[in-house]
Amino acid sequence: MGQRRYSALPMSDEIASRRFVTAAEKVDFLSPWTLEEWLCRGDIVKNEQLLMVRANMEPGKDHPFHTHPTREEIIYIVSGRAEQWVGKEKRILGPGEIAFIPMGEVHGTYNPFNERLVFLAILSPANAADPAIVDVSEQEPWKSLRD
Repeated sequence: MGQRRYSALPMSDEIASRRFVTAAEKVDFLSPWTLEEWLCRGDIVKNEQLLMVRANMEPGKDHPFHTHPTREEIIYIVSGRAEQWVGKEKRILGPGEIAFIPMGEVHGTYNPFNERLVFLAILSPANAADPAIVDVSEQEPWKSLRD
């Protein structure tokens, strides 16, 4: 998984004063697991504490087991269903439900269902130290946990 830092990007006067983000101003990024629609990060608004992305995960896709060593995260389900793991605990989450992931906790989001999963991922702090994300999906016990 690639590592991305957003806080070090140059900030225009427009971004520094922006308080609302329209659909035209969001930043889309196609990752290996989802279409990411970034709504809050340093190149969109002058933020210090929060990052927010709307993720659109097609059926059969996943964001395999990983950790954010320097950030905590909330995953909020907008539509569809998620097979959400936090540590070794699994829940099926639906619209209006969340998972809280403490800093450094291994987690993964899977969509084994026949419908698109849309969720918000809210992470803090925005200006966390690297590494932003660490893939552990090929390490045990995570590699075989879903078998």
